[in-house]
Amino acid sequence: MKKVLGLLGLAGAAWVLKDLPRQLGGKPDPVHMSRSPRYRDGKFHNDKEVRTVPDRESFSLRDFLVGGEDRKPSVAVPLVAPSAPASDGLHVTWYGHASALITIDGASVLIDPVWSDRVSPSTHVGPKRLHPVPHQLSDLPDVSAVVISHDHYDHLDMDTVQQLTSRTSAVFVVPLGLGAHLARWDVPRDRVVELDWDESFEVNGFTLTCTAAQHFSGRSIQRNVTLWASWVIKRGSRSVFYSGDTGYFPGYSAIGAAHGPFNAVLMQVGAYGDAWPDIHMTPEEGVQAFEDLGGGLLIPVHWATFNLALHPWGEPIDRVWREVKARGLRLAVPRPGERVDVDAPVEVDGWWQALA
Repeated sequence: MKKVLGLLGLAGAAWVLKDLPRQLGGKPDPVHMSRSPRYRDGKFHNDKEVRTVPDRESFSLRDFLVGGEDRKPSVAVPLVAPSAPASDGLHVTWYGHASALITIDGASVLIDPVWSDRVSPSTHVGPKRLHPVPHQLSDLPDVSAVVISHDHYDHLDMDTVQQLTSRTSAVFVVPLGLGAHLARWDVPRDRVVELDWDESFEVNGFTLTCTAAQHFSGRSIQRNVTLWASWVIKRGSRSVFYSGDTGYFPGYSAIGAAHGPFNAVLMQVGAYGDAWPDIHMTPEEGVQAFEDLGGGLLIPVHWATFNLALHPWGEPIDRVWREVKARGLRLAVPRPGERVDVDAPVEVDGWWQALA
């Protein structure tokens, strides 16, 4: 019997991990990566040394895995259904976490799309959605480009990439190295553009510029063989900045001076912690980075959808709202699926507070 149970256990483990090799992605070509001044000794580096692994004194794996009912919403998160495509103006549709659609005068770019139930190499274990996807991929308008900030599972999702490859003709614009993952997932090479920081690509009137961030990369224990980035998305006179995942660093003023002013800024404000201060900003740091960039309309992202840190579910937005009011800045906090008209955003109503 023990032998039978052991075989069943092995079979179950094999089934759970059957997609693991493909989920891990591909191996970037070091020769191709070496064209970047950030690449040396086989890895990419931030402008300063940062700590990416929590020490035991500041982080408890048990608390992360099982603690804190306040890290989830108490009732269902309100979702907003799709609406007719916008033909003019600047609009941002937030789908939850870091996934968003930026539409400028009827043309759209999709950033960090994650439609899977879990952000993990397995569909059976790992952080699970706290609310459903508000729109289906079939609800999307025509997308000119899919822009990715880095290769962590909550920003680069294999299943979503494969669906977008078959459903759209969009080009994938990514930091250096991510092309190896996309190739492993059968994205045609002529639909992939890899950029280093300060490099740009143009498509359908958009100029997509890869800019600095302070983070790390990796889909396995091997880290930093692909680049991480923030992005500037411009079309005509309209401009949006997306932070990607990042710690606070002194480069935002330079980004704002080189590429601003921005009409809207999508800024990472969630999944922070004392154990990893260098790689995710606190809400207050996110607001400071927004000011460094030169302002505009702040749209907080990287919260609400996946439980990735020890802080309470609604705390990031409470802290952002308090900081924004103290500084007299402009803020929009959409519900998942809600489209923000950047020129005429609705007033912040604290919708999340009844769910915390």
